[in-house]
Amino acid sequence: MRARAIPLLCSILAFAAATTVAAQPSDTVKIGMLMDMSGNYSDVAGKGSVTAAQMAVEDFGGEVLGKKIEVVFADMQNKVDIASAIARQWFDKDGVDAIMDINMSSAGLAVSGIAKDKNKIVVINISGSPRFTNENCSANTVHYVYDTDALARSTGTALVRDGGKSWYFVTVDYAFGHDFERETAKTVVAAGGKVLGSVKVPLNAMDYSSFLLQAQGSNADVVAFATAGADTSNAIKQAKEFGMGEGRQKLAGLLVYINEIDALGLEAAQGMQFTTGFYWDLNDETRAFAKRYKERMGKMPNMSQAGVYSSTLHYLEAIKAAGSDDTATVMKTMKDRPVDDFFARNGRIREDGLMVHDLYLVRVKAPSESKGPWDYYEVVKTIPAEEAFPPLAESRCPLLKK
Repeated sequence: MRARAIPLLCSILAFAAATTVAAQPSDTVKIGMLMDMSGNYSDVAGKGSVTAAQMAVEDFGGEVLGKKIEVVFADMQNKVDIASAIARQWFDKDGVDAIMDINMSSAGLAVSGIAKDKNKIVVINISGSPRFTNENCSANTVHYVYDTDALARSTGTALVRDGGKSWYFVTVDYAFGHDFERETAKTVVAAGGKVLGSVKVPLNAMDYSSFLLQAQGSNADVVAFATAGADTSNAIKQAKEFGMGEGRQKLAGLLVYINEIDALGLEAAQGMQFTTGFYWDLNDETRAFAKRYKERMGKMPNMSQAGVYSSTLHYLEAIKAAGSDDTATVMKTMKDRPVDDFFARNGRIREDGLMVHDLYLVRVKAPSESKGPWDYYEVVKTIPAEEAFPPLAESRCPLLKK
C-alpha cells in the first residue's frame, strides 16, 4: 500500500508544481505575427508587417507595466492548419498574449476561434472577410484596417455611378474572395447595376488567360478582381496584355495595395479607381512615418502595414491605461479609447469588434502626373467612417443585444 502511495503522491506534487509555475505572471508581453513570409502575400504583409509591429514597440519604449515587449513571427505559408497549429503552440506554451495579424481570412477565422477558447487577443489588419465581426465575431477579436463590406460599398457605388452598370467578377477561390464578390455584387445591384457572372480562380494562379477570356467575353462594363497580393498584379497585368481596360470595359481591383501598383507600373495601372484605408502621402504625419519605414524596408508602407503599427500601439497603450494585461480588461480599454493617429481619423472599435474610420477613394495617376517614386495616387474623395462601413444595426454579430 505504501509503495503504491508514493508514486501517487509524487504525481500530485508534480501537478501542483506545474500548476504553480503556470500561474506565475509572465515578465514579457508577447505579440505574435502569423505571416506569409515568402509566398503570394509576402510583399503586402510578410517582413514589412513584422517591421511595422517592431517599430510600434520601439516607439512605445520597449516595455509596459515593467514588462519587456517582444514581437515573434512565423511563416504560416497561407495554410489554415499551419496557422492554427502555431497559434495553439504560442497560446499554450510560448506565452503569446496577442496576435496582431494573420494572412488569409480562412486562417484568421480559425485562429480567432482558437483565441476565443484560450482567452487571448487577435487583431486582423490584412484579412478582409466581414465574418470576423458578423457570424464569427468574438469578444477577443478586432478587425482593424478594412473589411470587404467597406471596400465593396465604397468602390462599387462609385463605379456604378460613373457608368459601370454591368459587372463580371474574377474571384480567388477561398473565403476572402467569396465574401468580397458577394458583398460587392450586393452593392452593385443596390446602386442600380447588375452582375453578369463570375469565374473562380485558384490561389497563386500563374496563367489567367482562360479566366480573362470569359470575363472579356461577358461584355460587362466592369471586370472586377476579387483577389489580393500577387494574384491581383498578375491578373491585371495579363488583362492588359489582352487589351482589357483600354476601351469601354473598365478594370476594377477591389482590394489593391500600393505594392501591386508598384509592380504593375503606372503605364498599366493608370486610371484605376479603388478604395484604400491609408496612403503614405496624405499629410505630414503619414509622410513622417512612411519615411522612417522606407529607411528600413526600402519601400513605402501599405494600408495593412500602417495598420499593424497603429493597432500594435493602440494595444500597448490600452495595457498601460488599464494598468493590466488581462485580456478582458485590455479589450474593454481598446474599445473605450478612440483611434486617432496618422493611420486613422475618426476611428473607434465598435461593440462587434470592427474598427471604423475614414477611407479614401483614389485614382492611379498617369506616368506624366507622377512626381517621383511611389507618387501613385490622387485622392478623389475622403469617405467618412459612417458612410464607408456598414452601420452597427446591420451587424450579424451574435454578441450584440438587439
